[in-house]
Amino acid sequence: MQLIIVESPHKAKTIEKFLKGDYKVDASKGHVRDLPSNYMGVRIGSTFEPHYVIAPEKKQDIKRLENAAKKADKVYLATDPDREGEAISWHLAEVLGLDQNDANRIEFNEISEKAVKKALANPRKIDKNLVDAQQARRVLDRIVGYSISPAASSRLNDNLSAGRVQSVALKMVVDREREITSFKPQEYWNLKADVKPDGKSNFKVLLVEKGDKKYKPSNAEEATAVENELKSAKFYVKSVKRAVMKKHAPAPYITSTLQQDGSIRLNLTAPQVMQIAQRLYEGVETPRGHVALITYMRTDSVRISAEAQKSALDYIGKTYGVEYLPEKPNFYRSKKDAQDAHEAIRPIDVNRTPESVQDILDKNQYKLYKLIYDRYVASQMAEAKYDSVAVDVGANDYVLKTSGKTLLFKGYLAVYDDTKKEEDEDSGDALLPALVDGEELNLLKLIKEQKFTKPPIRYTEATLIKSMEDKGIGRPSTYATIMAKLSDKKREYVRKEKKYLVPNDISYDLIDFLVKYFPDIMDISFTAKMEDDLDDIGEGGKDWHKLIADFYAPFHKQLQDAKVTDVVCDKCGAKMIINSGRYGNYYACSNYPDCQNIKAVNEKVVIPTDKICAKCGAIMVEREGKFGKFLACSNYPSCKHTVSMTESVGVCPECGRPTKKMTSRGGKVFYGCSSYPNCKFMSWDIPTGKRCELCGHYTIMTEDGEVKCSNKKCKNG
Repeated sequence: MQLIIVESPHKAKTIEKFLKGDYKVDASKGHVRDLPSNYMGVRIGSTFEPHYVIAPEKKQDIKRLENAAKKADKVYLATDPDREGEAISWHLAEVLGLDQNDANRIEFNEISEKAVKKALANPRKIDKNLVDAQQARRVLDRIVGYSISPAASSRLNDNLSAGRVQSVALKMVVDREREITSFKPQEYWNLKADVKPDGKSNFKVLLVEKGDKKYKPSNAEEATAVENELKSAKFYVKSVKRAVMKKHAPAPYITSTLQQDGSIRLNLTAPQVMQIAQRLYEGVETPRGHVALITYMRTDSVRISAEAQKSALDYIGKTYGVEYLPEKPNFYRSKKDAQDAHEAIRPIDVNRTPESVQDILDKNQYKLYKLIYDRYVASQMAEAKYDSVAVDVGANDYVLKTSGKTLLFKGYLAVYDDTKKEEDEDSGDALLPALVDGEELNLLKLIKEQKFTKPPIRYTEATLIKSMEDKGIGRPSTYATIMAKLSDKKREYVRKEKKYLVPNDISYDLIDFLVKYFPDIMDISFTAKMEDDLDDIGEGGKDWHKLIADFYAPFHKQLQDAKVTDVVCDKCGAKMIINSGRYGNYYACSNYPDCQNIKAVNEKVVIPTDKICAKCGAIMVEREGKFGKFLACSNYPSCKHTVSMTESVGVCPECGRPTKKMTSRGGKVFYGCSSYPNCKFMSWDIPTGKRCELCGHYTIMTEDGEVKCSNKKCKNG
């Protein structure tokens, strides 16, 4: 028996359909080990080696895979065909004790019988360069996140998360909002003339030039003066330009463009797009078993295979006619920095139309598959053709313009319409009469309209992803994660107003802090170069340990500077640094360990009382925590004595002690036993301390003072 290990159970089901008899397909269910979740897990120093741990919930999966691997004659690692997938294969090999010199790694861009069998016929060794590239990215992001986040949280007195690429994306949103806020509109005026040649229909032209230079009146007085001048001017056709305009089909989707169109056309978030695409790639249930519909969805390449292209052209010729085939097959060039490791995102089988699978897909799966399918088919079709005309009208020293176009041949537009609505009235689809150069025109009327320049438009998820891609920030596999973190409900750095991303107040403070103390990390060109350096590791050109070491030296200095405050130690006179600990933020002397003085940061929330600490005799101060107000010893942290100030209401039915009125993180009131953690009783209603005579459950008191059973199924409930 030969064992194939993939990441997803859905993927396993799809592959099992192709391989019968001697093959068993099992799933790791994602990562089998990773950096720890509760501490950095990176050995800071010369090596920066990561410390990987196995999460408790993964132990059962590993045990199952170990047992299967022991019984197998051969183990193949078929995780996703990208750096993260390569790293997962390496982790699996390490955990399962597989020979890493063995050719046991297989990969395929699509889950089809042909692709899987071809991969099995051509196994290779695990690519350590790709693994190192993923390790370097993971270690770098962990160092940055676990170092900056506490520093930012301490400084800004909030629970914040600052990531390497995430923070640059947030800065783009904040910078755009500041541009909008500081924008000062500039007045200008549009002048349109309704003109008519003799014996022909009228049309409108817009004033755009004066004396061979672009021109718009800047105020009402200037507009009126131009209007009066034009009223007495002679209008004539200065030039008419006619041409057959061709519009080429767009390239098939890559990850970023799919996320952008998913947002614009389907109103889905980037994480939703990737989640649905993952399912279409891994396979969906059909009456004939699991069937995969699209190729791998994390790619920056617009390349497609010759075989796939031929199949598409055959389909187009049969379905739409030979006139919809291009003169020669369409080829697209990927961007310079593209990895080009995989094909573009396309349907595996062009004959499996969206309509043929509509009944087996949910609404969003169908919409996304149709979007991918239509874009791919369109990318292989002939150009659209327009009959276009551009008219310049002269009047004294002024030039007024209009244009129009008529669709002659749909071409790829028969499948995928990517035309954008024209906003300017001087261009678009105006119907124009037959005109000749020098022809005189009669002025029917002038239309004068006040306008103001508009501020930059806020980012949407689609435009932010496009801008990040253009600037070389992030990679296809990271965009969706970044969008999710920006809108994370716990911190909510940005909120959505319609589709637009609007930064919340904390984002301004966070970005200002990061720009001040970590200018390199917040510099877009630095971040883009770091992405290129990480790519170089994958290609075998750089040692990842050196890359991290070179980064860490200046970063560590910036980190230390970020912690230094203007607060002076009252014991030795040195400046104090701000730290974040288990019980909140505090100042610590920078002279540590010679001086170990510390003091509280949040002095403003401390209220002195006349109460005395029962343990050390110091004054007690009033504080507020997540479970309400409490008294704390002013001698903290030397003395950690506290007394709850929360209102006692009700009696615990378990131990007979008073229960306290508390508030959950979600703002909902509940009643918990005052002897917690010895007694962990809690109730959403006031407990009376007594039991129901019918069923034995504890009784509660309602807001109206009525006593009833807490068991809703009981007659007394």
